[in-house]
Amino acid sequence: MAHLVSSLPTLCTLLLLCFISGGTLNLVDGQGAWCIAKPSTPDDTLTENLDYACANIDCSITKEGGPCFEPQTLINHASVAMNLYYQSQGRHTWNCDFKTTAVISVTDPNNCILE
Repeated sequence: MAHLVSSLPTLCTLLLLCFISGGTLNLVDGQGAWCIAKPSTPDDTLTENLDYACANIDCSITKEGGPCFEPQTLINHASVAMNLYYQSQGRHTWNCDFKTTAVISVTDPNNCILE
């Protein structure tokens, strides 16, 4: 608990900087950011997120034969589509919200290889 309390000022500072910067995630050179679905997101919401993202960007990489088809799970396909949408919109925090069902990761969660 003491560790959590001691890190609160740092966390608050990071959140404040994010809001001051206009919500754009600024990263160190070479560091990436990915938008992924929260594991607790219900399937119907994942389907809505997938449909919304794919209505705005090309999701063909999640189709059979595409590099991101496997694993063939709803959460994987939704996360790939949500991330494509987030990347295409300029990596702003508000483009990775999806009604609070997404998070930004600094670790690449995808198993797929994009060429």
